[in-house]
Amino acid sequence: MTVLAATAGDVAQIALAVFLFAVGLSLAYAFVRLGGTLGRLSALIKGAQRELLPVISKVGGTVDRVNGQMDKVDLMTDSAVDAVESVDTAVRAVSLAITRPVQKVSGLAAGVAHGVSDLKAHRDPRAALRAAKDAAARREAELAEELRDAGTQ
Repeated sequence: MTVLAATAGDVAQIALAVFLFAVGLSLAYAFVRLGGTLGRLSALIKGAQRELLPVISKVGGTVDRVNGQMDKVDLMTDSAVDAVESVDTAVRAVSLAITRPVQKVSGLAAGVAHGVSDLKAHRDPRAALRAAKDAAARREAELAEELRDAGTQ
């Protein structure tokens, strides 16, 4: 029988060779698994691309239609703003036309009331006329101030 003689260096080389062979097998197995994973990932990306491209296309069409409707709404709001401005102008014109006569009528009413009251109290027509004119002027001034304050608020 033959006996194999090996030194410690020979045993270390054999152990290193076995270790490297095992590492090579392990790396080969990992690369095969990685290849399978990459294949599945590629299939997933292709499927997502197939399904998402039509959705993205439809979303683009929807956005275009919404933009068209928003343009129409913009025209409507512009028209509404123009109408409100026209109404505002008309109301201001009517308000200016009515303000002065209302002040005069209000002053007349206050003057008549104070004049009659003063005439009843003092029996002096000239004093009653002065009281009526003063009351009318005060009422017109008060109304003008009220209208001015209402216009600034």
